[in-house]
Amino acid sequence: MGRGSSGLHTASPAPRSAVRQRIDRLVREVAKFGAVGGAGLLVNLLVFNLVRHVTDLQVVRASVIATVVAIIFNYIGFRYFTYRDRDKSRRTKELGLFLLFSVVGLVIENGFLYTATYGFGWDSPLQSNIFKFLGIGIATLFRFWSYRTWVFRALPSEEAEAGAESFLETPRRGAHKPEKPEKPRVRVG
Repeated sequence: MGRGSSGLHTASPAPRSAVRQRIDRLVREVAKFGAVGGAGLLVNLLVFNLVRHVTDLQVVRASVIATVVAIIFNYIGFRYFTYRDRDKSRRTKELGLFLLFSVVGLVIENGFLYTATYGFGWDSPLQSNIFKFLGIGIATLFRFWSYRTWVFRALPSEEAEAGAESFLETPRRGAHKPEKPEKPRVRVG
């Protein structure tokens, strides 16, 4: 008879709105970015502490080495895991932008550590790790924004699809602004 055991028809799930789909994509992207970033954080802190204990390098120099190792690790993770579905046609430009924004993140990250160490004299291993961690956190916000905006660009079909979805959405009541009449052009001459 085509009916379930209760005798009622079950309704098919309603299609998700374009806004909900965008939020879902952003949540997945943030989760993948966080997974790679979390692993990169561990690499960064492990290399930092290893270099500090094995060598006589100053704190900030050890941190810069650790950050460079983490940048290499993160590029591989972002390219082949987080953003594997993004445009791959401009690898040279992508890598150049990734390195540029990574260096800015390196300056942000190690600027915190430098200020704590040389500005305030907080250079115990615990203090160094705390300020290294804080610097990584602030730099991560910058890196997330810059990588998704400039480095790992969405494929043109995704951009077009997103634009088409937003175009198809009906405006809410009161959200439509009336068009301004075009100003008459005055001809001088």
